[in-house]
Formats: sequence, C-alpha cells, structure tokens
Amino acid sequence: MEGVLGDFITVLRKAGVRVSISESLDAVSAAQIMGYDNRRLFKEALSASLAKSHAEKNIFDSCFESFFSFNFFQSPKKANTHNPEAYPEALKDQLSALVLKDDKGQLAALMTEAGRMANISSIKNPMQKSLFTMKILNQMGMPGMEAMVGQIKSSTGSGLSQQTAELLEKGRDDLVQTVKEYVEQQLQLNADGVDSKDQFLKTTPLSQIELRHFHRMDGLIQRLIRQLEDRHSRRLKTANRGKLDYKKTLRKSISYGGFLFAPLWKKKKENRPDVIVICDISRSVLRTVRFLMLFIYGLNKRIGKIHTFIFYSNMIDASYIFDRYSIEEALSKITTDPSLPIIRGKSDYNTMFTNFRDHHMHLVTKNTTVVILGDARNNFNPPRAEVLKAIGERCKRLIWLNPETKPFWGTGDSEIKTYAPYCHLLQECNTLVHLERVVGTLLSARR
Repeated sequence: MEGVLGDFITVLRKAGVRVSISESLDAVSAAQIMGYDNRRLFKEALSASLAKSHAEKNIFDSCFESFFSFNFFQSPKKANTHNPEAYPEALKDQLSALVLKDDKGQLAALMTEAGRMANISSIKNPMQKSLFTMKILNQMGMPGMEAMVGQIKSSTGSGLSQQTAELLEKGRDDLVQTVKEYVEQQLQLNADGVDSKDQFLKTTPLSQIELRHFHRMDGLIQRLIRQLEDRHSRRLKTANRGKLDYKKTLRKSISYGGFLFAPLWKKKKENRPDVIVICDISRSVLRTVRFLMLFIYGLNKRIGKIHTFIFYSNMIDASYIFDRYSIEEALSKITTDPSLPIIRGKSDYNTMFTNFRDHHMHLVTKNTTVVILGDARNNFNPPRAEVLKAIGERCKRLIWLNPETKPFWGTGDSEIKTYAPYCHLLQECNTLVHLERVVGTLLSARR
C-alpha cells in the first residue's frame, strides 16, 4: 500500500500541491493508524497530512476521487445468464474465467495491478496511450484469452461452447474499452511538465475539464490575457508612429531654426468597443460560460463597457453582479444564488430575444460588439430570428459562440442554422484554443 500512496503523492505534486518528505511519511503513518477499510476516514487522514490550504484541499479532493476510483467496471450490463461451467476449459484461463463470471471486483483489481506492473504512472503525453493500453492488456492476460476464443471456435462442440466464445468476444471488447478509459484517466493524473499539461488543457473540451484543473486553467487564462494585451498594444504603438503630423512638427521646429529635430506623429484615438455578452447558463454550456467570462473581464482594460446578460427559461441583466463582486464570486452567484430571478427550466431563446428587444435594444450601437454564447437548442420554441437580424444591423459585430461540435448543428431542436445568416462570426467554441482565437478577433476589430 505504501507504493500506492507514493504514486498518489506524486499525482498531488504534479497537480500543484507541495508535499515534503516528512509530510509523505506522516501520511503513510496516518493511513496505517486509520486503516484502509473506511474510505471516508482514509481520505480524511490523508487530507489532514497532505493538504495545507483551502485551494490544496480542493485539489486533493479531486485527485483523491480520480486516483482511488473503482468505477471502471460499474457500467450496467445485461445480466450474464450463461453458465461458465458449460465450457470448463475456459475456466483454466484466469482472465477468461473472470469475464465469464462477470467478477467486476477482481477485474478492477487485476487491471490496477497490471497498470502498476506496466508503470502507468510514467505516462506523460497522449501519444503513449496506445502503448500503455497494450501493455496493460497483455499484463492482464489478453493473449491467453484470445487463444481461448480461437480454441473454442475451432472446436466442434455444442451450441453452448459457441455461446461461450461469443461471451468472451463481447467481454474482450468491453475490457479493451475499459482499459482505454483507465489509461486516459491516468494520463490526466500523471501528465508531467507545465508545457505539455497546459497544451493538453488548452485542447481538452471545456465540459470535460475536471475541477482539480480549474486553478491551472485560471492561471493559463491570465497568461493568455497578458499575451493578447502585449500583442495588441504593440500593434497600436507601431500604428501610432506611422503618420507624421506636419503642423505640429513645423510649429515645434521654430525653436530649432526650422530644422526638423523633433518630429511629431498623429495619434490615432483607440476606439475601445462596448461589449454585450448574452450567455446561456444551462448545464450543457455552463463550463464554457465560466472561462469566457474570465477572458472578457480579464481584458476590461481593452474593452469599454461590458454588459452581461444570462438566460435559461428567462433572461436577467447580470452586469451588476460582475461589477460588484470578483469574477469567481460572480460566477458562483449566477449559478447557485437562489435569490436571482432566473427560472432554471429549459433554454428559451424565444423569451430571451423578446426580452432583449423590448428592454435592452437601446444598448446596441455602432460601437457595440454583441457576443452570444449558447448551443441554440430552443426546445422547439419560436426562434425569433428577426430579433437577431435587428441586433446584427444595429451593432458593429455580432459573434455567436456555439459549444457544440459542428456535426450536431441543426440537429433536433438546434436553431443555429436559422441564426447563422445574421451573425458576422459563427464559431465552434468548446476549448481554450477556440476562446483565445475569438477574443483575439474581438480585440483586432476594436479600432
């Protein structure tokens, strides 16, 4: 068990928790005293020894639930009514016997041990997933199971024997998929190096980002914000030096006898855009909303005014929440505060567009960029595309960000193809890379 705890402490360190050698020894001692039978007590003993702040406790909780997860064989399957004794030869192979008996506990233990034997904790990047999957399957005994299937198929036994072969083939396919999921989990836990982990997070769908990665994502967004500000501020300075102001230069040169010792340049006034953000906060979009708002409000020096609206079954103006509280507090309030007059039913774009037209259309000017974040799934309500068209005609730019992948656009109750003709930019947006591109486009169009 000390080896398992050592691997867990390595995962904590990679996730950002500072753990010293003495704290590691304390954790081992605490675990021995509390025992391993009670999961809650075991977790509390480790937490008391290893997590030293509120942020570290959040990381610890997420890492613990992922690392000590035994849910890989818990997916419901059709009951196995086949009698394993129908082909007793299959029971001589350990893996085949476990599959036929549907012994999920032993299969999970066998996979975990095979992972340790294959040194799964050394996985560093996605390119290694196939390699470790094969190593674990071979360590579990997949070659023997394949040979058993071939032996049964080549025999001239009864129909029960052929049924055994079919069950083993189905079990083999399920096992391969389960091991792939296990390797993917281990990759997220053990991916090493800031650059590789950051790149992994930037390209991972935002809806799949685990809670333990939020602190790293927030730091990554702050770095991207600084890069965007530096990039666009340099462009402004270059542009400002591009055109000579003859009148001011000649006037300044009088004191030098007419020699042009001090050229002056015309300064182009920076036109910071006003931004209106309209966010669907239904569960399918909520993660993307969080990271978009971190981006938008992090760039408030480059943006004039920011108006924020959130909607579900109805729409409310949430600008005062973001003005009054920090970003994290504001995001927490719009998602959990029961005092907000938001109706958490089904997404209703009909009500949202109607409310915006009747009460907030005056906010839209030629200097306004309107950003709508939502999957456009309207639950078969009227789409009210004419309101979106009116918004597009009044504003400087209308940007729609859809967190769904393009193959799902226009399927079922999705109205995104109805709205598409009225958007200046319609963008799939479900990763940090997508968000960075969109915000970069927003800043590029601000002059």
